[in-house]
Amino acid sequence: MGKNKPQALPGKTVERLSQYRRILYNSIREGKTNIYSHELAKMMNLTPVQVRRDLMLIGYSGSQSKGYVVKDLVTLIGKIIDSDKGQRIIVVGMGNLGRAITSYFSGKREKLSIAAAFDNDLQKTDRIVAGIPCYHINQIKEYVEKEGISIAVLTVSPEATHDVSKKLLEAGIKGILNYTSVPLTVPEDVHLEEYDIVTSLEKLAYLVK
Repeated sequence: MGKNKPQALPGKTVERLSQYRRILYNSIREGKTNIYSHELAKMMNLTPVQVRRDLMLIGYSGSQSKGYVVKDLVTLIGKIIDSDKGQRIIVVGMGNLGRAITSYFSGKREKLSIAAAFDNDLQKTDRIVAGIPCYHINQIKEYVEKEGISIAVLTVSPEATHDVSKKLLEAGIKGILNYTSVPLTVPEDVHLEEYDIVTSLEKLAYLVK
């Protein structure tokens, strides 16, 4: 098993590594100790060649007779894509989606956790919402700078998206997961992931019609 961390992996490779790890966690719960590239490939609709290429890229090669050792592969993927000290996230917008994301993600990853939420609804601020403290949006900059937060999940209304994203950038946030329907433009040193459920459903609707 390789121990050298690659300097820079393509974003799509990191995505697949995260998905491999999710499958591997399920395999551990099922009592599996080894898994083959064709098994991972089938569960992700990939080719075995793609799986082997990804894992060789992080310095791991399995055995032809036994495949990959599940726990070893989980450990290596963690070393590659997790931060040594762990990272904490904020969620901005605690409507139904923000609360659902927060509740779902709680406890899912050891090195990645949601630390706090922000909203402008005074019925939600200065109290615990979905298991985490919720503060007023105007406190984002102070909190981010004090706690060293670098990642934010954005689940506010479309009308508030640009104003809130501006606050996040001014606070020094370097990674934004945008769940709103409003596309964002960010500086080159900020990483942006945009997810629009409408687009995903429209794609599926087109494919199955």
